[in-house]
Amino acid sequence: MQRIASFTVDHTILQPGIYISRVDGDITTYDLRQRKPNADDYLDHSTMHTFEHLFATYIRNDKIVGSNIIYFGPMGCQTGAYLLVRNTNDLAVFEAVKNALRSIINHQGEVFGNSEVECGNFKTLDLDKAKAEAKSYLAILETINNPTFKY
Repeated sequence: MQRIASFTVDHTILQPGIYISRVDGDITTYDLRQRKPNADDYLDHSTMHTFEHLFATYIRNDKIVGSNIIYFGPMGCQTGAYLLVRNTNDLAVFEAVKNALRSIINHQGEVFGNSEVECGNFKTLDLDKAKAEAKSYLAILETINNPTFKY
């Protein structure tokens, strides 16, 4: 059986950042690597869950790339998330990701989808944890002047 592409990446040297995981026709999968793999510093459930609610909403509402978002969701290994985008420039995605992080940091009020009707586990949402994660990840991305998106 053929191995999937993400298992061919050397996770022992992978650092937090933003990478292109794969390209399938007009759909690009971005690896939003928030934490260093296998370093015992994993995203806990409430951080990952709340970050997902906020980031997914903000990125889908981005004026440039929002209409091209296919999917956003956390990685099972708890070190980041995948963002799938159709027909969009990599640098535009990079800027949209940073803008979504800024929006999370500045978010006021309730977390989007914070009700029993809208979410299957709404009681685990924690805005302060999501804001701290967004601030930490944005600090990493802001150190990248010319992103190559390569592992």
